[in-house]
Formats: sequence, C-alpha cells, structure tokens
Amino acid sequence: MANGIRNKREHSFFGDVVNYFERAAKYTIHPAGLLDQIKGCNSIYRMNFPVRLNKGIEVFTAFRVEHSHHKLPVKGGIRYSTAVNQDEVMALAALMTYKCAVVDVPFGGAKGGVCIDPRKYSEIELEKITRRYTSELVKKNFIGPGTDVPAPDYGTGAREMAWIADTYAAFNPGQIDAIGCVTGKPVSHGGIRGRTAATGRGIFYGIREAVNKKDDMKKLGLEPGLQNKRVIVQGLGNVGYYTAKFLQEAGADIIALAEYEGAIYDKNGLDVDEVFKHRKKSGSILNFKKAKNIMPSGKALEMACDILIPAALENQINSGNAKRIKAKIIGEAANGPVTPEAERVLLKKGVLIIPDLYLNAGGVTVSYFEWLKNLSHVRFGRMGKRYDQLVNSTLVDSIETAVGKSLSKKNKEIILHGADEEHLVNSGLEETMVNAYNEIRETWKGNKKIPDLRTATFVVSINKIANSYIASGIFP
Repeated sequence: MANGIRNKREHSFFGDVVNYFERAAKYTIHPAGLLDQIKGCNSIYRMNFPVRLNKGIEVFTAFRVEHSHHKLPVKGGIRYSTAVNQDEVMALAALMTYKCAVVDVPFGGAKGGVCIDPRKYSEIELEKITRRYTSELVKKNFIGPGTDVPAPDYGTGAREMAWIADTYAAFNPGQIDAIGCVTGKPVSHGGIRGRTAATGRGIFYGIREAVNKKDDMKKLGLEPGLQNKRVIVQGLGNVGYYTAKFLQEAGADIIALAEYEGAIYDKNGLDVDEVFKHRKKSGSILNFKKAKNIMPSGKALEMACDILIPAALENQINSGNAKRIKAKIIGEAANGPVTPEAERVLLKKGVLIIPDLYLNAGGVTVSYFEWLKNLSHVRFGRMGKRYDQLVNSTLVDSIETAVGKSLSKKNKEIILHGADEEHLVNSGLEETMVNAYNEIRETWKGNKKIPDLRTATFVVSINKIANSYIASGIFP
C-alpha cells in the first residue's frame, strides 16, 4: 500500500497474467489447444455463507479457484481482505500454477479469499468465519491432502491454518493424512520449522543469485555481490521483514523501509530488527532514532537505490510512478507489484526486474516440504541427525589424531552438528531457488528473442506444464 490505501488496478489482474502468458507462449512450440488448456482456470467456486456473530448474522462472500489440475493436489493461499474479488483470485491461482512449475514443486495452482477486514472481528468471530469457510470448501471437495491444499496469505496465518486443519479433520474422521489438507500450520500442529521465514529467505536467495552474475551487474553499473548494496523495502510484514533481515545480514544496507503509515530513511542503513521493535512498541515505523520520516510512504519507492523490493500488495509500481523509479534492480517480493504499463517503462530504462513468479516461490516450496512431512508422518532429520553426529565426530577425531592438531571450536561445532529439520528445510529451499534462477537465466540468455526475465520465467513454466500434459497422454 504505497500511499496508505490499496491502489486500484489499472485493469484486470487476471488479464495481465493472461497477457504475460501469451507473450511468452510465442517462444514455445506447443499447439494452441494445449496452450488454451494451460491458460484458463479449471474451477471457480464463488460462495456466500452466513455466520452468527456477536452483533447478529452476517453473510460473507468468498472464493476458491483451482487454476490447473495437471498435477494434484492444487496449492494456493487464502487471503482475508475487503479487496478480494474473483478476478484477483483467478490471477493469483494462475500465478501459483506457473510458480510451482518454475521451482519444480509438483502441484497445480489454486487460490482462495474471503471478503473481510480481519481487524474488525474478534478472534472468536474469525474462528467461526474460518471454520464455516472450510466447511463450504469440504462440501464441494475444494480441500483435501490429495485434492486442494490451502496455505496462509495476506490477512491469514498459522492460527487460521490450524482452524482449517481441525475443521477438515472433523469432517473426515479417521483419515490418516488429514493434517496434510493445509500448510503453514503451527509446528505444534503439524507445521514445519523454517516456514515462517521461507518466503523472505527465498527472496534473499533469489536476489543473491541474481547480483552474483558478473555480466548482468556490469550492464547495470554494479559490482557483483550484496555487500554495500543500497536496498529499499516496501512492507514490513512477514515477507518484507525477513527479506530485509537476511539481506542486511549478508552485507546490504537497508536505507529505507516503507509501511502504510509512512516511510523512514537513513543513508547509513537501518537496523531492521530495531525498526521492527520500534514499530511493535509505538505502533509505527515513523520517528525511528535519527532516521528521516518520508510522507507519503510511496515516495520511498522513488528514491535512488540499487535494489527496490516491493513486499506489500500488487499494483504498487504503476504508470503513475514508473518514470520516477531510480532503482537498478526490482525484486518482486509481492504478487504483481509492477503493472505491465510500468514494466514497459522500467525495461526501457534498463532496470532488471526479478519477477514474482520466481522470486516469492519460497513459501510454496517450504509448504511442499511441510506437505511431504505430513504425509510421511515423521519430522525431517529425526532418524539421521544423531547418526550423522556420530560419524562426523569419529571423522574429526581421526583427522585431529592424524595431523596432531585440534580444529577450532567454531569449525568443530559446524562439522559435528547433525542437520535438524530447519537446516534441511533451508538447504532444500536454497537449492531450489538457486537452480530455478539459473534455469530461467539460461533460457533468457539462450534465446535472444526473449526480451526479459519475466518472459523467460513464463517460458520455463509453460514448457514444464505442457510436458506434464503431454506425458499424461491427454495431448499428443
């Protein structure tokens, strides 16, 4: 929310996604019928349901869209927002299909939403609404570990996912895999360690990989690596916070942070954790130590920097402010933060846009790991950690005896420590993001006709989905 309000889209969000798809499809060799099957949404469920609240009965409008069934289950978050509408949910479901394909997560895409401002309801009321929404999904078979697996999105979190899991289990007594009907749950309720930071960590890995490409950075007039890169992050929610935190730890300077109440700037860099504590205490990021307040917050997007990361909502960089953007790299942490009109302006200026389709796929990647954990009924690392420690300890003792010298305490601790669940999750996430970026970049550089990274990302995705349909025998 660049100016404290949610900007209206310049036109259809789903239309934008379709246009991106069709632009990329020209660089593939698949028949029109197959491309049409991939492009459209397979199932759209719009519902109205009543809930008895403290002030009386209220009727809510909600959606669940399953975009593609080329792989099952389908996967996608549930958002709570007054701006939820069918076009938005269709677009986000489509993006989930392409996103999963890009990072080789074997799901089709889906998305859900309830038209609600969660801040206006008590916890008990939100639980009633969430459980009723889940029951509506159950009625139409729009939820289940082998059919459709939701996750958190804007306005929802682990609490809501726990309510969903419990409601689904109540409708399906004795189903051994019921806990896998939803991801993003609390660890105590079948969740996975590392999920909370997953999207932000994935964005960090993606940006780190991009800025390590010497040829690409040379064209932008930048040195490779994150060290001393000037970064501006819009949004200090879960995604923005962890993205900024990991970038700062890697040596980047977070010179500005923007939220709906305003933005703050310090050319010497902001301490992300300290800003987070300040906001929690005061209710605002404004008036932080020696930082300069910027009003409205949208002006922060237009400040000079090396990397700009919109991590709030869609449509934040549009035809109205694109010409004033001075960043050399834009990392799309949110879904659809740059409109097509803005993208055309930015590409002409030589800006490198790392697309949302790839960059924020860390969340669904770790959700996939959580789903696997739920189906296997065992915590990652449980069976191997102690054995690995024993083997590593024996190896270290042998090396120290052979060379007659002890390793440093720090190095010894690193070697001896067996991998636990969070280590394995982060390792798998890093592997996924690094491999995916290099595949996208190779597609981009390997075909000089492909104009940009976003188009290359769609090409990679379309080819994988098409090959899945072809392998099934549906299409020749």
